[in-house]
Amino acid sequence: MAQPAALVLEVPEAAGDADLELSPCEESDVHDSFHRLIQEQSLRVAEEGLELLPRGAAGRGRQTLPRPAGAPVHSSATLRVLASMPSRTIGRSRGAIISQYYNRTVRLRRRRNSRPLLGNVVRSARPSLRLYDLELDHTVMEEDEKRSLLVKELQGLSMAQRDHMIRNMPLSLGEKRWLREKSWSPKGKQQGQKGRGGTFSCSRLRYSCILALHSLGLVLLSGLYAARPWRYALKQIGGQFGSSVLSYFLFLKTLLAFNALMLLPLLAFLVGVQAAFPPDPSGLVPTFSGLELLTGRGCFTHTVMYYGYYSNTTLSQSCASPRETGQDSLPYNMPLAYLFTVGAAFFITCITLVYSMSHSFGESYRVGSTKGIHALTVFCSWDYKVTQKRASRVQQDSICTQLKELLAEWQLRERPQSACGQLWQAAMLGLGWLLCLGTTMGCAAAVLTFSEVMIQRPDADGQGVELLALPLVVSVLNLGASYLFRGLATLERHDSPVLEVYMAICRSLILKMAVLGVLCYHWLGRRVAKLQAPCWEDFVGQELYRFLVVDFIFTLLDSLFGELVWRLISEKKLKRQKPEFDIARNVLDLIYGQTLTWLGVLFSPLLPAVQMLRLLLLFYVKKASLMANCQAPRRPWLASHMSTVFLTLLCFPSFLGAAVFLCYAVWQVKPSSTCGPFRTLNTMYEAGTVWVHRLERAGSGASWLPWLHHFLVENTFFLFLVSALLLAVIYLNIQVVKAQRKVICLLKEQIRNEGEDKVFLINKLHSVYEAGERRRRQDLFTQPWLALGSEIFLPSTGIKGTCHQARPSLSPTFFNSD
Repeated sequence: MAQPAALVLEVPEAAGDADLELSPCEESDVHDSFHRLIQEQSLRVAEEGLELLPRGAAGRGRQTLPRPAGAPVHSSATLRVLASMPSRTIGRSRGAIISQYYNRTVRLRRRRNSRPLLGNVVRSARPSLRLYDLELDHTVMEEDEKRSLLVKELQGLSMAQRDHMIRNMPLSLGEKRWLREKSWSPKGKQQGQKGRGGTFSCSRLRYSCILALHSLGLVLLSGLYAARPWRYALKQIGGQFGSSVLSYFLFLKTLLAFNALMLLPLLAFLVGVQAAFPPDPSGLVPTFSGLELLTGRGCFTHTVMYYGYYSNTTLSQSCASPRETGQDSLPYNMPLAYLFTVGAAFFITCITLVYSMSHSFGESYRVGSTKGIHALTVFCSWDYKVTQKRASRVQQDSICTQLKELLAEWQLRERPQSACGQLWQAAMLGLGWLLCLGTTMGCAAAVLTFSEVMIQRPDADGQGVELLALPLVVSVLNLGASYLFRGLATLERHDSPVLEVYMAICRSLILKMAVLGVLCYHWLGRRVAKLQAPCWEDFVGQELYRFLVVDFIFTLLDSLFGELVWRLISEKKLKRQKPEFDIARNVLDLIYGQTLTWLGVLFSPLLPAVQMLRLLLLFYVKKASLMANCQAPRRPWLASHMSTVFLTLLCFPSFLGAAVFLCYAVWQVKPSSTCGPFRTLNTMYEAGTVWVHRLERAGSGASWLPWLHHFLVENTFFLFLVSALLLAVIYLNIQVVKAQRKVICLLKEQIRNEGEDKVFLINKLHSVYEAGERRRRQDLFTQPWLALGSEIFLPSTGIKGTCHQARPSLSPTFFNSD
């Protein structure tokens, strides 16, 4: 019976091994050596398995190891090739890895004072294999002993070398943590650092300080992550209602960030400065009555909230004369500061919006086939760091909702539609669009007519509730049209819920943009001509404030009563479930409110603060109404592109329209002559020109400022250049994503072809080996002496033995015979 051979690798050490050893800075190259080592070990395992087989089975060249039913039959050579593949050898021998690093640590300690330069190190040098113990040898040290030896040697290294060595070990985190803790033992410190004096204490103190700072940084980052607004609420909404409803709340959070970013420069360079240098009171300030919260007039008119409060002077450096208008005063020109601060706030918002849109486009349209994503969601979605019961429940709901959305999307792609159904849906779609366009035109005409009536009334400039008439009419029309559009979408019965949401968004967007266009004409066209003596800028700012407040009130009423009443009707009368959350209408309400904010920044610098307060309250109200009155979508759908669509709508129709409106007001409309920082100018834009002429006449050293103003502000080429650059950034991001999609598709096809190549090569190898086996068997029966090194039996003579040498003669030579 054959005895199993002990597989102890004894590789002779060359003379230059010590010089060719890798440095600690190149520990990442050890993986290749481990890979070759494990390959050799796997090959030895396969050979040992063949040696344990009976001689007859080994001579036939067929391996009789158990295999699963239906698996392809491969020869022993093919199985050895398959066993040596990298994908089948990873992580086989943890003891070999520990032994390898033990040997490397020993040699690192011996040559620490004479380390060679990294440039002289051969990167492909293989680590030495002496003192190696593979798990197949049961006569040498066990894995625990090897680990203990490795700990002792690690204790003798310096702190940086030990940390670098442990960090790059191909072991689990638990093993690395155990090695790091054991290497810090007091006994090891006394033995490893004996005779060094205070060097170890200093290095240990430095290392402790680094660890403390690192831990402090991690705690701060965790605190910032936990302090994000509505972190748990967003997880709860996403888990219960899916990504489609979650996209609305994420968009609300994005709008809150945009308003905060715009408010910061306005507070720092405009509102704060004017509050520090208040102008002289022009009259009796009315007392607060409470109605100002709705109308925006009264005592709010004489505050930093509106355009008319800001002065047109150059603020002085002296506190005794804060409104010095001399040329030697502090060069803080309020008209120039007002114009450039608003422009800078809009420019920062534009850059941030374009970047967010490009980033969202890259994230949402990232290519990757959804093939196999169901299995990934089932087996790889759970976060094992979750320990609280509430958090685990939220994560369970989130995974369940994700699976529903993925399955619904897959079923939607697989569901065919008949020709009659397509014709009926196209007819209903055309009819619905005709009704929507007719409704939009009717609402715009109604707003225009009512605004003309308000202008012609004698008490058009009243102070009471009559100022809320136009905002009330507009809000009622918006709310009624949105319910009409929702009913039309129900009649159309779209197969795809995504298409239904996009249709509703487009219809509501057309309606709101048409109404806002009519209002812009009403404010800058009719009101400017009507209000010659009063401050028309204050009126426009107050009007926009009233629109924001009334729209918020209607949103609250619709959430608290409209959705509640509809839920009661559905459950009690219609015997149905709760209604669904209307994503399109609520998202368009957010875009509408943000557009009003951007339109009013020039006339009311604190309007972004009002919008922020409105968004904060709206989040909690919508969340409470969602949890109480709504259910998850009956047809789940994956909202992978909704954030990109929302940001795109916010950028082009909303922000671009507001920018055009403000540019027209700055360049074309004459400011009021009785209020505001531009009261003595023909246009707001002349503030920069007057300031430049004053600098040129003064002959100050800042001669580059007029040049900068001329080429960057007055010259329209710079404006067109910035616009072209922003459009180019958007276009390049789109093209980059498309190119990535093509490259990823090509790489996936290449990976698939590589797999087919491997199967083809394995089949060829198997066929070649089978042909060789058949030829060898045939030669064995015809010319048995040609089978060298194999055991043969000649029935005619009864001789049995091993063929040792083949000769031309007909009588073979046997090493031993019976």
